[in-house]
Amino acid sequence: MRKTFPIIATLATVAAMPALAQDAPVDAAPAVSADVAYIFNTLLFLIGGFLVMWMAAGFAMLEAGLVRSKNVTTQLFKNVSLFAIAGIMYWLIGYNLMYPGEWTMPGVIGEIFSPKGIDAVGSGVADDGYSAGSDFFFQLMFCATTASIVSGTLAERVKLWPFMIFTVILTGVIYPIEASWQWGGGFLSEMGFSDFAGSTLVHATGGFAALAGAILLGARTGKYRADGRMQPMPGSNLALATLGTFILWLGWFGFNGASQLAIGSVNDAADVSRIFVNTNMAASAGAIAAVITTQLLYGKIDLTMVLNGALAGLVSITAEPLTPSIFASLLIGGVGGAIAVFVVPMLDKMKIDDVVGAIPVHLVAGVWGTIIVPATNPDTSFVTQIIGVVAIGGFTFIVSFIIWSILKATTGIRVDKEAEITGLDIAEMGMEAYPDFVQAK
Repeated sequence: MRKTFPIIATLATVAAMPALAQDAPVDAAPAVSADVAYIFNTLLFLIGGFLVMWMAAGFAMLEAGLVRSKNVTTQLFKNVSLFAIAGIMYWLIGYNLMYPGEWTMPGVIGEIFSPKGIDAVGSGVADDGYSAGSDFFFQLMFCATTASIVSGTLAERVKLWPFMIFTVILTGVIYPIEASWQWGGGFLSEMGFSDFAGSTLVHATGGFAALAGAILLGARTGKYRADGRMQPMPGSNLALATLGTFILWLGWFGFNGASQLAIGSVNDAADVSRIFVNTNMAASAGAIAAVITTQLLYGKIDLTMVLNGALAGLVSITAEPLTPSIFASLLIGGVGGAIAVFVVPMLDKMKIDDVVGAIPVHLVAGVWGTIIVPATNPDTSFVTQIIGVVAIGGFTFIVSFIIWSILKATTGIRVDKEAEITGLDIAEMGMEAYPDFVQAK
């Protein structure tokens, strides 16, 4: 989401209605009526929002395919529950924490705990540029996406209730605060930091939260042998994982495209189209880079790496999908795809167990995509981008580590060994995803 707008304070001009995406104002475009601009901008938010919501299905399918069959039901439940939790928490306090980004302590509690309202029936105001409801709906989807990233990394050994408690805090407090620093008009926005649709604000944030949890949670039983070797634990269904990847790829057009935040002018419409093209090219390059890299490193192509390579390409281009040329988008996405391959064995050497590869894809590729923004966008600098990544990453990791530590010391965050061996579907939920098949223990 590019070009800062603190809630609906930064309004589209009546003539061109650019609705200001998130870092710098756009040039005036041929005039349309305020009503027409309002309608098109609102539709962009709504269509983009339900495409990003569809990504929840992508995460669910990807994770269900990459975990072992004895944990599939639990993983599906986590994806449904985190989305529902995000919806309520972002409405209850998250949105008001995020917009505006500069608030002071006097009276802040009252402001935060004033659940977000939407337009009254029949009360659209054309001069606002877009409806309040469409804005809230679109922003909520980004909040939910952040929580989805954590789910896959901690799969197969995290307790359900501690995970859901953490999701409440992540979606209601952690994400809204760090996102307010940029998209709410906070200090990073004032510094000139740029993250168009959230390579760091969404993806790396989810990755840092997942990393903190993975460190405290520990690896799955049997993942790392006493001799230091890593024991592969193949997923249950690569068809589902592939379907999930394509769903995410599709949803990303809403994620990046609608982050233009306006389609009420000729220039905005052209920019949204450009964003779609660059997003697709980066994903393609990420997948091909993973194909080549796995073939060279292992002598065979690894499908799971290719899927994550495409996703890493998408994450990489998310920080700036508008200004790059097609060739630059290919390079940015290609590097992201290679990152997804190289970081996995690095994590294994550190015995950090990331079941679905979310840390390489969302955290590391997200950082890469954010830092490389100045190569194509002259309105920011490498120093500013690094400061933003460090601020967001440091805040998210430290707070997440504290929350996970408290949960570990109180409720415990890991199932016992017997439950892990039996599978969380039986131990935590009492039902199996594939009851007609004998599961390998």
